[in-house]
Amino acid sequence: MGLVILVIMAAGVAAMLSRKLPTAFALVLLGVAVALVADAPLTGEHSLMDSVLQEGSVMLASTMVAILLGSWLGKLLDETGIASTLVRKIVEFGGDRPTVVALGVLGVSLLVGTVTGSAPAAMLAGIIGIPAMVAVGIPKITAAGTILMGIAAGMPFELPVWQFFSTALDLEVSTVRGFMLKLFPFALFFAVLFVLVESRRKGVEHAWSLRAPEKRDSRARRLGDAPWYALFTPAVPMVLALGFELAIIPSMLAGVLYALVTTTRPREMNARLLRTLYAGFEVAAPPIALFVAIGVLLTAVQLPGAVEALEPLVKAVSPQNQVLFVLLFTLLVPLCLYRGPLNVYGLGAGIAGVLIATGIYPAMAVLGLTTSYNQVLGVSDPTSTQTVWSAQYSGVSPQQVMVRTLPYVWCVALGGLCVTAALYV
Repeated sequence: MGLVILVIMAAGVAAMLSRKLPTAFALVLLGVAVALVADAPLTGEHSLMDSVLQEGSVMLASTMVAILLGSWLGKLLDETGIASTLVRKIVEFGGDRPTVVALGVLGVSLLVGTVTGSAPAAMLAGIIGIPAMVAVGIPKITAAGTILMGIAAGMPFELPVWQFFSTALDLEVSTVRGFMLKLFPFALFFAVLFVLVESRRKGVEHAWSLRAPEKRDSRARRLGDAPWYALFTPAVPMVLALGFELAIIPSMLAGVLYALVTTTRPREMNARLLRTLYAGFEVAAPPIALFVAIGVLLTAVQLPGAVEALEPLVKAVSPQNQVLFVLLFTLLVPLCLYRGPLNVYGLGAGIAGVLIATGIYPAMAVLGLTTSYNQVLGVSDPTSTQTVWSAQYSGVSPQQVMVRTLPYVWCVALGGLCVTAALYV
C-alpha cells in the first residue's frame, strides 16, 4: 500500500510539472486518492468526507486569513504610495552609486517581504526599484535577483508564513518564530553577499529596455510621497508580533489601520478600506485556494492507514545521523524547484506531514527542513510568480535569474539545515 501511495504522489508531481493540472487541483486529487488507498471510510472518524475534505479544507483557515490581511496591507502600501516612497528615498540617497542603490532596494524589499510575499511584494519594491538599479548600471539579472533576495530575507519575519508553519506542523507560533530568528542571519548575509558580488561581477551596464514611467501633473502625485511617519507601516506588524508577542492577525490588522490613519483623510477612509480590501481578495485568492488544497493533502497523509503504510518506507530512506541529514537534504534542494516534490506549497507539505505523523523526525526538525527549502523556492523557482514577474520586468528570463541566485539561496538552505541538525536531529 505504501508503494501505491508513493506512485500516486509521483503521478501528482508529474501532473503539476507538466501543467496538466493546476497545483491546487492536483493536491486535492492526491488527498482523495491517498485516503482511498489508505482504506479510509466515506464518513465518520478518519474518513474521506468528514476528515479529509471537510476538516482538511479549513485546516489552514488562520493562515488564509493572515494571507488576506497581508494582501490587504500590500494593497494599502501600493495605493498610499508608502512602498514607492521608500524605494524613491533610497534611490535618492544612493545617487549614482550602484551598490548603494542596490543595497537600499534590497532593504526595502526586505521590509515589503515581511508584509506580503509572491508577485505583489516583487511589484511593490520592483516597479521603481528595478528601473532605478538598471539606470545606475546594475545588470538586469542582478536587479531582478536583488528584489527576490530581499523579499526572501524578509520572509523569516512574514507573519502569514509563521501562521502557515504553525498550523501545518502543529507548533506554537512562538516556536516557529524562534527558528525563523535563527534562519534570518543566513538569509540576510547571503542576500547582501549577492548584491556585493553580482553588482561588481560584470561591471556597470547602462541599459534599460522598458518605457520610463509617465510623468504626472503635480510633484506630489509624480513622487507619490507618503508622510514620513507612514513609512514605518511595514515594521508595525513585525514589532507587535515579535517585540510584544501579539497574535498574528491582530498585528496585521494594526498594520492596516496604521497605514490607513497615517495616509488617508477621515472622509476617504471608508472608501479606501473597502477598495483595497476587495483588491486584496483578488491577490489572496490563488494562495488561499492553494492552502485549502494543502490542508486536504495534509489531513489525508496523516490518516492512520496512510501513516501505517508509509512509515517503513520513509524510515528506510531518512537518515538519523546529523551529518548525513545535512548532506542528503542539501543535495535534494533542487527538488523544491519547478513545483517539485519538496516544494512546501505543494507535495512537500504532504511529505512534511508524513515525516511528523510517522515520528521519523520531531516537528522542529521538519520545520527547519521546510523553512530552509522555502528560502530557495521563494527566490529561484522559475515557476513562482515573484520570480517570473521580476525576471520579465527586468527583461531577462526566470531561468537566468535561477542560475544566478541559486548558489546563494542553496547556501541559505545549508545554513538552516546545519542549525536544524545540530539542535533537533
